Amino acid sequence: MCAHFTAERFIELSSSRLIYVAEDVRVVGTVSRDGNKVYTMFVDPDLVGRGIGRQLMQYIEALAVRDGFDHMETGASITAHQFYLKLGYTDVRESETEFGLNYILRKPLPPATTPPDHYRTR
Repeated sequence: MCAHFTAERFIELSSSRLIYVAEDVRVVGTVSRDGNKVYTMFVDPDLVGRGIGRQLMQYIEALAVRDGFDHMETGASITAHQFYLKLGYTDVRESETEFGLNYILRKPLPPATTPPDHYRTR
């Protein structure tokens, strides 16, 4: 995966996806989004379990709600599968990729809450 997702590949992907990073002096995690699809979610292996991935996912899920989507979808490797299940994603199907077994998962999103017109700030 590291050989595939080089810095040049991320630059190429940024022309078609929104890419977000978590920083702590250096980049410690990344996730990209295209509409309601999650791509390239990575966290520094030395920092797994500290909530970085969860925070990145919560952020892009909130953006998807804001943009009117009612669910998120992603593909997950065997190692990431449990992570997504803990975040409320459920299995839709399995597929084979060039990187091995891939789980396709989906998570419903809450409806966007928009205040009535007379409560909106202008």
